[in-house]
Amino acid sequence: MKLRNSLLLLLTATIWGVAFVAQSVGMQYVGPFTFVFARNVIGGLVLLPVIAVLGKSGGPHPKQAPEEHRKARKTLVIGGMCCGTALCAGSITQQFALLYTPVGKAGFLTACYILIVPLLGLLFGRRCGVKHWCGVALAMAGLYFLCMTGGSFGFAMGDLIGLSCALLFSIHITVIDHFSPMVDGVKMSCIQFFFCAILSGIGMLIFEQPSFANILAAWKPILYAGAMSSGVGYTLQIVGQKGMNPAVASLIMSLESVISVIAGWLILGQALSGREIFGCVLMFGAIVLAQLPERKKQSV
Repeated sequence: MKLRNSLLLLLTATIWGVAFVAQSVGMQYVGPFTFVFARNVIGGLVLLPVIAVLGKSGGPHPKQAPEEHRKARKTLVIGGMCCGTALCAGSITQQFALLYTPVGKAGFLTACYILIVPLLGLLFGRRCGVKHWCGVALAMAGLYFLCMTGGSFGFAMGDLIGLSCALLFSIHITVIDHFSPMVDGVKMSCIQFFFCAILSGIGMLIFEQPSFANILAAWKPILYAGAMSSGVGYTLQIVGQKGMNPAVASLIMSLESVISVIAGWLILGQALSGREIFGCVLMFGAIVLAQLPERKKQSV
């Protein structure tokens, strides 16, 4: 189960890493709120037939008392709304970060949740081993080499927005960790997409002037971000994260940063300096370290 979940999260990271390219290209046509709205509408619509098929092929469900059924449904809706709120805040912040930073750097800044998630976990009594903290420290060293260019200890505007995005996605991961054991992951994912679309749609109408022609012009990046990154990626996250330590899950998913660098280089031609590439290598080493099996204590 743990290996399967790790592979699901690795696939999630791959999908998300390539999605940074789609998000960057899409911003050439539409604003951040419009892009987030469109991708989440598609993500929710993609999951509707999946839920219908799973409902028919899942066999007879055990009967629940009316009170238990109402309670389970309430938990599902509340979980979807909480996840959708955190997802909306993180996604919109990420879109703004892409206005100021290259694809690869935006991916790495988002991956700072690998430090924030275990810190949030401490508040809820979840502890990590020395190996995981060493992985976090190594990853943070990688982020230093990526962001602190020119030898100055400071962040540009895009870097600060990217770190804010990392905090918001850390909250998203923590919320999923709380609700995923109690609800159907695919249904909760669908609810979070539509709720995220509602929130971003309100922002779109207030702060932007959406054009249907521009949305059509950006149909390729929006379709990938909606169907793959949202519909497939975030659903795999909920399913794969179920039963896993959120700190370990965040380290696996942070591989999206490495993939975003590679995708930005191959597709958009956004090259990195040797210093920044060294940061990528340190980050990758942190992921490998976190996945090494624990050493079993020998009994005397």
